[in-house]
Amino acid sequence: MSEIAVSPPEALFTLATDRWTAPFWEAARQRRLTACRCGNCGAFRMPPTPFCPECRSQEVEWPDLPGTGTLFSFSVVRRAITPEMEGHLPYVPALVDLDQAPGARLISNVVGCRLGELRIGARLVVGWRERSDGVVLPEFRLGE
Repeated sequence: MSEIAVSPPEALFTLATDRWTAPFWEAARQRRLTACRCGNCGAFRMPPTPFCPECRSQEVEWPDLPGTGTLFSFSVVRRAITPEMEGHLPYVPALVDLDQAPGARLISNVVGCRLGELRIGARLVVGWRERSDGVVLPEFRLGE
């Protein structure tokens, strides 16, 4: 096994969208990072929900974000529990605090770094991975 974080296998993720999540995935296809913001009170929320948890409004905006963030939490997956996982280890699911979107945390992956370099509070930069089915996923790398 490599000690470099890699992308998880495609089989672990099936995209299912609805009217509340579709704008995020459309922005990802365009390689833009965004987060749901209430059009009434300005509170960010990820994942997007039908009602703002602060004011209960259903008005939403999808501002472009700079594509950077801070590593809030992560786990290292080193063991294949399904055959599809072989060859995709280790991978690092992570929770990322998104810059310019206070309160918005995105579940993603950290890739391309040595596992020993990962630290809570590390700066991250988004990158994009296009899957064989055309879905574009945000993945993060260590930044400055």
